[in-house]
Amino acid sequence: MSVKSEPLRLPRWMKVPLPHGEDYSQVKRLIREHGLHTICSSGNCPNKGECWSAGTATFMILGDKCTRNCRFCYVESLKPDPVDWGEAARVADSIRKLKLKHAVLTSVARDDLADQGAKAWARTIAMVRKLNPGITMEVLIPDFGMRSELLDLVIAEKPEIVSHNLETVERISPKIRSLATYERSLRVLRYIADVGITAKSGIMLGLGETREEVRTTLKDIRSTGTRVLTIGQYLPPSEHNTPLVEYVRPEVFDELGAFGRELGFDVVESGPLVRSSYHSERHVL
Repeated sequence: MSVKSEPLRLPRWMKVPLPHGEDYSQVKRLIREHGLHTICSSGNCPNKGECWSAGTATFMILGDKCTRNCRFCYVESLKPDPVDWGEAARVADSIRKLKLKHAVLTSVARDDLADQGAKAWARTIAMVRKLNPGITMEVLIPDFGMRSELLDLVIAEKPEIVSHNLETVERISPKIRSLATYERSLRVLRYIADVGITAKSGIMLGLGETREEVRTTLKDIRSTGTRVLTIGQYLPPSEHNTPLVEYVRPEVFDELGAFGRELGFDVVESGPLVRSSYHSERHVL
């Protein structure tokens, strides 16, 4: 008879304070009133309390149902709803009401659409700029099937940072990512960097990767011209997701962060609680 393994105990360095404060309540209220989605909630992010308490959030456009089924992700894999063309104005208005100087946008994958959601992306970026003059933006995009004409629709709106996450090392990538591939993601990053916009990517640790595999992955990312790197701890958002192999100690994150800076990344955020959009305002170069 097999014995079910016990879940790993949460170490002290992974514990975060409960959300609180007026700003947290305002962000929560605006998101609910405008019928918006955030990756903070849909991705079950451990930093939601800190970010919302500071009046910031990562807005997720194109609904909350994804056409892909990545095993590390909490977003539901279901048939998406039709594109809501009024969403862009609601996102932009929420950002205005929060008085944000920097905004982060992401989205589910929309392989069901002919343009994979690129036109909605462009519309949202443009609307955010129209209602929020002077704002800076990071956009965390899917791979768009590495179709350059779709990437160009987003790039044409000139967000300050275009981010696309590699997520993990090459060996583990096909085990946890759906449709996306390691090589395609590197091609996306190279395309972004080559047009002169700041390219950014992130990976997770704790999925069973070796330290040498991580170093190779960081070299691969840097070779594309990517300038900003995030390294964080993988946390299974539910019991149905890929199991956690280990909690990586803070000193390992420090070591890998130093290695990333040696490779020439302009900005490296490396720590157990780091997430792709964490302190994104510091990544505008």
